[in-house]
This record gives sequence, C-alpha cells and structure tokens, in this order.
Amino acid sequence: MHTSVPSVSAIASGSVKGVLPPALDSSSEPPAIFDGTAKLYISYTCPYAQRTWITRNYKGLQDKIILVPIDLKNRPAWYKEKVYPANKVPSLEHNNQVMGESLDLIRYIDCNFEGPPLFPDDPAKREFAEELLSYTDSFRKAVTSFFKGDEMSVAGAAFDNMETALSKFDDGPFFLGQFSLVDIAYAPFIERFQIFLMEVKNYDITVGRPRLALWIEEMNKIEAYKETKRDPRETC
Repeated sequence: MHTSVPSVSAIASGSVKGVLPPALDSSSEPPAIFDGTAKLYISYTCPYAQRTWITRNYKGLQDKIILVPIDLKNRPAWYKEKVYPANKVPSLEHNNQVMGESLDLIRYIDCNFEGPPLFPDDPAKREFAEELLSYTDSFRKAVTSFFKGDEMSVAGAAFDNMETALSKFDDGPFFLGQFSLVDIAYAPFIERFQIFLMEVKNYDITVGRPRLALWIEEMNKIEAYKETKRDPRETC
C-alpha cells in the first residue's frame, strides 16, 4: 500500500494507483477482521464490486480502505462465517460492522470518507441522479433479455434511454454533467455489454448514439475506472 499522502490533483483525477493484491481462496488465511481498518471485499471480475472499487479509487482512498479480493469460484469459508453471511461481494468492513449492496456502498463511501464528492448539491441533478440509480437494474435486465432470446429492440431501447439521459445536462459529458456516482453505477455494465454485443451480435451500441460514444470515451480517460477494467469474458 502507499505510505505517502496523495496530492490534491492526483485525488481529484482519481489517478492514484496501488499494487493489486492476489485474490484470496479457500486455502487463504483471513485478514485481521474488525481491527479498526476499513476493508473493501470485492472480486476483480464482478461488475457490482467494480462500482465500489471505482469509488474508492476516485476518492483517493487506497490508503484508507484496504482492498481484499475474493476468488468467487473458490471462495474461502471464513468470508461467509466471519465477515459477510450473505457470502456475496462487494462488502465493506467499517466501524466494526460489515455492510453490502453496491449502490448502498458507493453512497456510503462517498458520504463517510474524504475525497472529491461524487453526488451533486444541485436539487435538479440530485433528483435525476435518484431516477437513474433506480433504473440501473431495469437497464441491466433489458439488455440481458437479449441474451435470453428476446428481440434486440428491447436492449436497443435501453441504450436509447442512456443516450437521452446523457442529454439532460450540458455542463459536461457525464450523466449529471460532471462525473458522479451515476456514471460509476452504469460503467461496469456498459463496459461489458459493449464488448459482448459487438462480439456476439455485431451490434455497436454507440452507432446513432453520439453522447453515449463520448461518455465511453471520457470514462476511459479516468484512471480510477481504467485500472478496474478486466477481461469481459471473466464474470462473477
């Protein structure tokens, strides 16, 4: 882990990097649990966990929240028994409690740790943010319905909704204009869907959707996100 304090510019750009620890499996000893150190339990391949990982990185919390990757295909028994009974990732150990659910955790990390704020003060933006965060699961289901044999039009409409949402505010290329928790909530899924649909269906999600294309381009400039990207064929 880093021992130096990251610069303000590094934190603001989410560019502070750390060495990634190996994933813990059934043969691994557990970390020191409830020792006063905040720990983020993730899987390197899980899109839900990726949300929390991006949030941690962007806020420059590499020294404040230790990353504890879990091998979900050979997960250690102690994770369910001693850490998180739901036996899922992500989970966050903080202040002698463990909590889960990725959308709850990204809000929690944003509110309870230092670093650049990721939720706007503007009431109109906050209201729209809540709408978009509530839509994330519907978006995912609409796109994955194609994988189950439904017409591509259902998935296409979901991406059209993304294009429309990105036109709401004109003070930046992101969903709320400036980078926020909303972008973090959608990025892991759009990342995977873009690659999968191109490979399987030869369907380019950016065709006819210039705002979505720009959003993807701008997301890929954010180091806090880039360093969490993995082979899309690896899934949790």
